[in-house]
Amino acid sequence: MARKRFIVELGYGADLHGGNVTKAAQRAVKDAISRNCLCGLFDILQMKDPDRMHVAVKIGCPKPEEIDEKEVLKAIPFGSRELEVVSGGLSVKGLELPALGEGDNIFIAVAAVTVSVDVD
Repeated sequence: MARKRFIVELGYGADLHGGNVTKAAQRAVKDAISRNCLCGLFDILQMKDPDRMHVAVKIGCPKPEEIDEKEVLKAIPFGSRELEVVSGGLSVKGLELPALGEGDNIFIAVAAVTVSVDVD
């Protein structure tokens, strides 16, 4: 069997208060997956088990070394998962509101989510 790509979707996420790149990355992944329904996997490929899909996530964000990979991958509900994190995204000055987090950085992450399946 060969793994074939089924869909690539892009997403954007930000942490507006607190400078948490993991939150920004989670939001980017959720944004990407919120815009599609993978009907073709079930209707065309006759897939019965959603855990048969493979989901590769690539995140671009400031401070990639601070990403909590396990937390980001929790945003993917089904399938085997992998994560690649690279330097990218944006960091801009925001507003510090201690009740919402520490610091005044807005961190913005982008995500590319690729769903693949094994086919004959």
